[in-house]
Amino acid sequence: MIKKKILVTGGAGFLGSHLCERLLKEGNEVACLDNYFTGSKTNVVHLLDNPYFEMIRHDVTMPFFIEVDEIYNLACPASPIHYQYNPIKTVKTSVMGAINMLGLAKRIKAKVLQASTSEVYGDPEIHPQTEEYWGHVNPIGPRSCYDEGKRVAETLFINYHKQNDVKIKIIRIFNTYGPRMHPHDGRVVSNFIVQALKGEDITIYGSGSQTRSFCYVDDLLDGMIRLMNTRDDFIGPVNVGNPGEFTMLELAELVLKQTGSRSKIVYMPLPADDPTQRQPNITLARKELGWEPTIPLEEGLKRTIDYFKRIV
Repeated sequence: MIKKKILVTGGAGFLGSHLCERLLKEGNEVACLDNYFTGSKTNVVHLLDNPYFEMIRHDVTMPFFIEVDEIYNLACPASPIHYQYNPIKTVKTSVMGAINMLGLAKRIKAKVLQASTSEVYGDPEIHPQTEEYWGHVNPIGPRSCYDEGKRVAETLFINYHKQNDVKIKIIRIFNTYGPRMHPHDGRVVSNFIVQALKGEDITIYGSGSQTRSFCYVDDLLDGMIRLMNTRDDFIGPVNVGNPGEFTMLELAELVLKQTGSRSKIVYMPLPADDPTQRQPNITLARKELGWEPTIPLEEGLKRTIDYFKRIV
């Protein structure tokens, strides 16, 4: 097997660290780039002794030069707490990061994958969401720094491909969870687990009837790597996520059951522009990637809870 040289931006984050680990296990040489805004060295410290792993502290909003075969562009704060903390930085990371990674890919003739998001669909008016849906996004709302930043990044990727023949792939990631999630990132899975383990009230925003689809990190990475390895004329975008749909109340009750916690469920007002439904249509992923998730929510939650028990 030919050893590929691969750059992972945001490589010290939740998804990025798992991706670096997986790519190394598959026999590749991996350069991990991160500025530690939301990522952490603790996520990749176990990889530092691997002679084929390199850790680089760098911000993707600044140009970067390296010789690699493939680039996975994952750099961007991805939870509302983190991306709303510094919304200008979030937009810059999405847009300038895309420009810099596409410019690099163009110069060195590398293939580049953009980690886009289901947030490009906004608060969707169709359900489940297909890749043809253009979305329902508030361009000046509290989530727009992330939503619109990722939408512009997709635009840049498509135009670098059409104008400069850059080899691109676009994946739209739906809610993903698993070990190494940041305990204070404000995402619903980590929120519920941390609250349950600490015996605190579990906070549900709104009525608890809004739905999400939860994909375990191992399944997500399988879809991402399969997309990178597809034929050059298939560029996406392609939805990757678990189409199994759960209400917030169902998730909270499952977490309480698995942790054995006596935490109470309390209800808070729904934040502005929070989507009421989010579920991927993965017909394209099944057809083009031969992919669908295999790890059920109950099993994935068990693994995630075991991780949080060690750090909370």
